[in-house]
Amino acid sequence: MTTTHEEKTTAEYAPEIPQRLDWARLAPEVYKAMIQLDTAAKQGLDQKLYELVKIRASQINHCALCVDLHSRDALAQGESVERIIQLSAWEESRHFYTEKELAALELTEAVTVLTDGFVPDEVYEKAAKHFEEAELAQLISAIATINAWNRFGVTFRMAPGHYDRGRRK
Repeated sequence: MTTTHEEKTTAEYAPEIPQRLDWARLAPEVYKAMIQLDTAAKQGLDQKLYELVKIRASQINHCALCVDLHSRDALAQGESVERIIQLSAWEESRHFYTEKELAALELTEAVTVLTDGFVPDEVYEKAAKHFEEAELAQLISAIATINAWNRFGVTFRMAPGHYDRGRRK
C-alpha cells in the first residue's frame, strides 16, 4: 500500500495532554531556586556528559519534556544523534561511550531508581575511579537535580515539543 505525502501530513495525531498547573507562575520562588540549583549543579562538569546524564534520567522517569529539551540542548552542543538515540540501551551499546561516560550513566541509573535499594558500592566506586571528588559531587548533584525537574515535569504534565532554547528555564 502506498501513501502520498498529503496523506502523511494530514494524519491525525493524538491530542496533547493538557498541563495541570503552570507551576513556574504559581510557585515562582521554587522555580527560581530550581534554576539556581541547576546552574550550581552543572559547574565543573563536561557539558556533553551533563546532557547525557539528564537525558538518561529523564528517560527512566518518563519525563517527555526533559527528554525533548535536553536532547535538543545536547544536539546544539554537537552531540551525535546516534549517541542520544542509544542512551535508552546504553548497556547494549557501550561502544558509543567512554568508560567515564559509562560510569556516569550507571551512577545515574542507580541514583534515579532508588526503589531497588541503595546506590551499590561497586557503582559508586566505579564512578569514583573516573571522577575527581569535587567532580563526582557535582555529578551526583546534577543527577539529583534532573530527578527533581523530572518530578515537576511529569506531575504537572509538561508537554514536549514547545522548547525554545532562547527561553530556557
